[in-house]
Amino acid sequence: MAEEVKPKATKYKAKKIYCDGIKFDSHIEMLFYEKCKDDKAKELIHNFELQPQYIIQPKYTNIFGKKIQAIILKADFVIYESDGTETVIDIKGFATTDAKMKRKMFGYTHPKEKLKWIVWYGGKWIDYDVNKKGISKRRKEREEKKGDK
Repeated sequence: MAEEVKPKATKYKAKKIYCDGIKFDSHIEMLFYEKCKDDKAKELIHNFELQPQYIIQPKYTNIFGKKIQAIILKADFVIYESDGTETVIDIKGFATTDAKMKRKMFGYTHPKEKLKWIVWYGGKWIDYDVNKKGISKRRKEREEKKGDK
């Protein structure tokens, strides 16, 4: 049973929520967790993991002797498919500049890993980039209708 956490909302206005004793950053992430549990029970996937971390730039010491922290991509989930493949999942409402940069860095540093951004839209999970194209198309159609009036 999901339980909402009352403290302040995040800067993206998503409220933290608990399910099975696990704290999620948003209700949408919790819904995906429940989908993963269901898929595993139905043996549609082998397993899944919450919040895997990937180093996309290792820590180092610069020429002035200053230690620079590693840059880490903390994804929402990793899905282990029955065929042995893995898919790293990040649930997005919208993509920040940092997220876009980390996505590019992940692709460079982990070229064999599949990173998929998804959104909950129209009652189903869809690819973020497909949704983004759909949003642009719908916006253009609305503007054309306004122009016809």
